[in-house]
Amino acid sequence: MKKKNNKFHSNRELINIFAPYFKPYKSVLFFDLFCASMTTVSEIVLPLILRNMTNMGLEDRASLTMGMLLKLGFLFLVIKTIEVFAGYYMQRTGHIMGARIETDMRKDLFDHLHKLSDSYFNDAKIGQIMARITNDLFDVTEFAHHCPEEYFIATIKIIISFIILVRINIPLTIVIFMMIPIMIFATTTFRKRMRRAFKAQRNHIGEINSQVEDSLLGVKVVKSFTNEEEETRKFDKGNREFLQIKKESYKQMAGFNAVTRVFEGLMYLTVLILGGYLMMKGSIDPGDLVAYVLFVTTLLTTVRRIIEFTEQFQRGMTGIERFSELMQTDIEIFDEEGAVELTEVKGDIVLDDVSFKYHDNDEYILKDLNMTVEHHSNVALVGPSGGGKTTICNLIPRFYDVTDGKITLDGQNIKDFTLKSLRQHIGMVQQDVYLFSGTVFDNIEYGSPGSSRESVMEAAKLAGAYDFIMELPEGFDTYVGERGVKLSGGQKQRISIARVFLKNPPILILDEATSALDNKSEKIIQDSLEKLSKGRTTLTIAHRLTTVQNADKIIVLTEEGIVEQGSHKELMEKRGYYYNLYTQGGKSLDTMDLDNFK
Repeated sequence: MKKKNNKFHSNRELINIFAPYFKPYKSVLFFDLFCASMTTVSEIVLPLILRNMTNMGLEDRASLTMGMLLKLGFLFLVIKTIEVFAGYYMQRTGHIMGARIETDMRKDLFDHLHKLSDSYFNDAKIGQIMARITNDLFDVTEFAHHCPEEYFIATIKIIISFIILVRINIPLTIVIFMMIPIMIFATTTFRKRMRRAFKAQRNHIGEINSQVEDSLLGVKVVKSFTNEEEETRKFDKGNREFLQIKKESYKQMAGFNAVTRVFEGLMYLTVLILGGYLMMKGSIDPGDLVAYVLFVTTLLTTVRRIIEFTEQFQRGMTGIERFSELMQTDIEIFDEEGAVELTEVKGDIVLDDVSFKYHDNDEYILKDLNMTVEHHSNVALVGPSGGGKTTICNLIPRFYDVTDGKITLDGQNIKDFTLKSLRQHIGMVQQDVYLFSGTVFDNIEYGSPGSSRESVMEAAKLAGAYDFIMELPEGFDTYVGERGVKLSGGQKQRISIARVFLKNPPILILDEATSALDNKSEKIIQDSLEKLSKGRTTLTIAHRLTTVQNADKIIVLTEEGIVEQGSHKELMEKRGYYYNLYTQGGKSLDTMDLDNFK
């Protein structure tokens, strides 16, 4: 899996990645560039007007009439008016176009993130992802608007300036324009270093975001261990490293600007000395020299704008590069070619010679496992940690794909179904409940978006959550806080069960759903789960063995695979592995030395 692409992309490669995002807005872009050309005209016209006025004044002052001046003034006024309206369009619509491109890119990035497998998020830092989806793309917005404009305007000015200046004096023009490619070459090293420095900034600000997020989400742990000073020390270290990176970027920017200013001075010096010499020899008129100086000033202003834009350009390129790195991360779990919609579900699940290992690990979690869960039956998985119980629960909805073997649903390989339709028919209640920031209603409705309020309330009643919800300050409209922080563990679990009731799936997976609860909450939730399990194919990972006594089949799973299976009564009569777990372990897996039973 490509978690991170460390290849340094050339500017051309990055622009090729970015260019398709202009396609929906090409008419806006073309008119924006047309307006950019209009704003350029007034800058070019003024030196020509002054050149004619100066030469006419020196040759025949009487030819400079008031009528002539008014005509020239009116011409400039018309051109300036056009420039004002064109500039307004560029500032308004051009920026909106950039914002729309940013929106499109953020949507694509968000959609792509949801297609990545769990293994990607096991290693990824949310702070880094957040930096890429927010700060990086904001820089891309500015790039999307200004990059075409700035380079288009610069190209027009350079070409027109060259044509006009060549007609004024060829030798002087050649000398001036020979300096431009030399200047570009001289700044190449600084531009590359700036790009690397900006990318390092983006990477490090993502690290800082991750550290802040980690520290604030675990603030209770920090306080309970009185480790505030340790967190401050770690943050201060990262903050100072970020300062050093910014120092390096500013150092390269300063070097870049210094080199360009040297060449800027050389150009003016050339015009001053060589231009003065040519005027002294009569090869160039005074008015032409004035126009020449103004055109060189326009040219240098253009170059200076490009130089100043280079920082924004490099930030934009860095944003595109980090965007492309994430977009090029492989999607491991996807719809196979010819996948069909899963519609009618009976609920027979079979694991046929299933083996599984993570990509970065040579050790198999599961090896040649065979297991059957009959439709409408309740099958419990018990055994020590590391046996692969949770892995099985993750393989059935294809959060991971099997390494070898296959899993079938109603006799058909689950890979033959589309991911969306497969997962729509599976409901999961997990030990670690995640509630979204929003109201109680929002979190239950998430099980079936668009459901009526009556349906949500009925689901809450079935989950045994209705009474405590109605006691909350605003009932179903009570804000639960980040990750449901305002609710107890038992309350959060009941809301998650109500969410599954609303989804009403034919297959149910219960992953240690009561393990973290006190006895009272466990009893309430166990009753809700039994009600939820009726008429569904249910796979339960059991933490406390007393909760699975009524299961149709109990499968004892260890690192060696399935060691026993049968009903609670059958396994107790067999007096084997399960019997020892149940009788000697206090009926709870977390109070046992499981190694004694291997």
